[in-house]
Amino acid sequence: MEITKSSPLSLAVIVGSNREGRFGAVIADWFLANAAQHTDFTVDVIDLADPANDLPTALSYDPAPAVRDKLAGLSPRLAAADAFVVLTPEYNHSFPAPIKNLIDWHYTEWQAKPVGFVSYGGMSGGLRAVEQLRQVFAEMHAVTVRDTVSFHNAHGHFDDEGRHKDPTAPDAAAKTMLDQLAWWGHALRNAKSLHPYGG
Repeated sequence: MEITKSSPLSLAVIVGSNREGRFGAVIADWFLANAAQHTDFTVDVIDLADPANDLPTALSYDPAPAVRDKLAGLSPRLAAADAFVVLTPEYNHSFPAPIKNLIDWHYTEWQAKPVGFVSYGGMSGGLRAVEQLRQVFAEMHAVTVRDTVSFHNAHGHFDDEGRHKDPTAPDAAAKTMLDQLAWWGHALRNAKSLHPYGG
């Protein structure tokens, strides 16, 4: 497909928790409904609880065939993305290990692309996890957008059917973040089409 200035951006949404009984699926469903309304994006969901995305924690320059098979399914999806949203909980003042593992298995796939965050947790709403991820993505030559979406004491915001009880403010926050991602996504994609990034 020919990429034009107005072509939709490919947005990879990374669901970062693989914890048993995780609340992340509820947050993800809410966010994906918002992302689906944003005409700048087509969405690809990368769920780190999916066994197909379960990479070993022992990094290797010469992965075993089974690992290469997983990377062959996962890495091209990251490379094809124009922008990312990382959906992260906060565990012990930080982000879950599967997110760091996914990041560390890749490098050029992140470069010169924007990253947004949706976080959840207790009183902090996952914001400490987000601030640490900003440092990690800076090392990957990615650009993190300013505005985030965070849910403090997340369980209390959703009903038993997974619907947000009062969606006005979080829906607005999601739109703001997606608007920023769209601006950076188009700007960086256009810039790279003229001058490939050499970080």
